[in-house]
Amino acid sequence: MQWVSTCRQIAQKRNPLQCVRQRKSPRSITMTIQTDVPISFTRNNDKTTVLHTSQWLPGPIEDVFDFFSRPENLQKLTPSQLSFTIITPQPIVMSEGLQLDYKLKVHGLPLHWTSLISVWDPPYSFTDVQLKGPYKKWEHSHRFAKEGTGTRVEDYIVFRVPGGRLIEKLIVQKDLASIFGHRQKLLKDFFPA
Repeated sequence: MQWVSTCRQIAQKRNPLQCVRQRKSPRSITMTIQTDVPISFTRNNDKTTVLHTSQWLPGPIEDVFDFFSRPENLQKLTPSQLSFTIITPQPIVMSEGLQLDYKLKVHGLPLHWTSLISVWDPPYSFTDVQLKGPYKKWEHSHRFAKEGTGTRVEDYIVFRVPGGRLIEKLIVQKDLASIFGHRQKLLKDFFPA
């Protein structure tokens, strides 16, 4: 059974996001949010959701990976309303087993987030896992591949939220789509064609 419906969501007043919802099987639903680069959410049977986004950037894989692997650039790519700050002492040398601490505000609520770099494979991938933070589960895999004259950057985030599916659908997916849409726009400035 497959069906597609289109809906409009507003992440910001001047930035309407267009969504396409597809039912792939009785237990798997994918919703793709159309920004400049599609962002999809797929529900798994284990009640986790996978966020996937893919973006091509001009530049060699080594330069693109280096940019993404610097924690200070995460701070540059995060919307200012989140008040995202790295609290791990600088300088930070990325490696497998590294723990990073951040503070941020989500809907005005202050949060502390601790991540562990569980996979470190330059210049092809790295994965951060939430040890402490707002999610029941958060595992973010960053993948990089040479593509033509540039680099394909893919994000896969497996997550589960407290409060269940309703909170995820009403709040979290919209928030994540807005954050990744913001990031995609800024990346075009950092890596101009």
